Amino acid sequence: MTHTLAEIADATGLALLGDGSVSVTSPAEPGVANRDQLALAMDAKFEKALTDTDALAAVVWQDADWQAFGLKGVLVAQRPRVAMARITHTFQHRPDIPEGIHPSALVDPSADVSPGAWIGPFSVIGSGVKLGPDARIGSHCSIGRDAEVGARAVLHDGVRIGARCRIGDDFIAQANSVVGADGFSFEPPQRGAVEAAKETGRIDGARTTGFLRIHSLAAVEIGDDVEIGAATTIDRGTISPTRIGHGTKIDNQVQIGHNVQVGSTCLICAQTGIAGSTVVGDRVVLGGKTGIADHVQIGSDVVCAAGSMVAGNLPSNNVYLGVPAQQRDKATRQIIALRRLPKLISEVVEVKKKLGL
Repeated sequence: MTHTLAEIADATGLALLGDGSVSVTSPAEPGVANRDQLALAMDAKFEKALTDTDALAAVVWQDADWQAFGLKGVLVAQRPRVAMARITHTFQHRPDIPEGIHPSALVDPSADVSPGAWIGPFSVIGSGVKLGPDARIGSHCSIGRDAEVGARAVLHDGVRIGARCRIGDDFIAQANSVVGADGFSFEPPQRGAVEAAKETGRIDGARTTGFLRIHSLAAVEIGDDVEIGAATTIDRGTISPTRIGHGTKIDNQVQIGHNVQVGSTCLICAQTGIAGSTVVGDRVVLGGKTGIADHVQIGSDVVCAAGSMVAGNLPSNNVYLGVPAQQRDKATRQIIALRRLPKLISEVVEVKKKLGL
């Protein structure tokens, strides 16, 4: 895949300086970029690497003296991470999915497969499924009965979409993710140990003798421009659907329980677990391994630091961290106090010795 600097500038909106006719085949780190590659040096800390590079073109920081590095042309990045997003989009690899419908794929005659959709080997498209234009379905995927998947969706190998789920346009699901598994919802027929613990704070002789299964009758509804990572699972709702809002991005190995409502433009990092019936507002960021209890409400514009354990409601417009999660300033004071505790104990011991206690 070869692009000129001028083409990349048009595609990314980055400012072009120098010779726009220079062609590059791929981006590369500045220290190892060859003459055919685009060196990514979007910070002054890469100055030494640029000095040693063989590249003729680079993406550089503001005010870089690019000609001193022997470059023929450059693109200027005001915000490096934004530039990285746009450049990688320009050079992205097409999904490794055969064009058309593979002979080994099983497509129910009642499925509505739009023109331009590709379906990979050994995938199964169930009855009544609606598959949007230009969707890309990898190998060994399955889409259950009466599910809908929007335009330009990409399902990588092994993705499972359950029956009756509704998924918007521009959806991306990484390998082995599951949308629409049954929720984890059980109830003992008689009062058991869990009920006793909730009521009294202890086990008072009650014994759990078994569980009744609460079935998941609803499905999952996902908005437009949503991405989910590898091995992530989103359970279907009990009576009303589990919902994921527009533009939300979900990392690998995330568990979203039944009835959960996640707002728009959220970022949910790896190994986060959200228990059933929790409501998450818009523009929420959940750091890796965040754990959220069931029936919790999290406001909009909230950031939870990695490893936070959320046991109660979190109001909007705050940063939270810790176990249990608290506002950052309060949690930080407690962490500092805890670190001082060993010294304080030693001082108390010395005082007691002096007092003969």
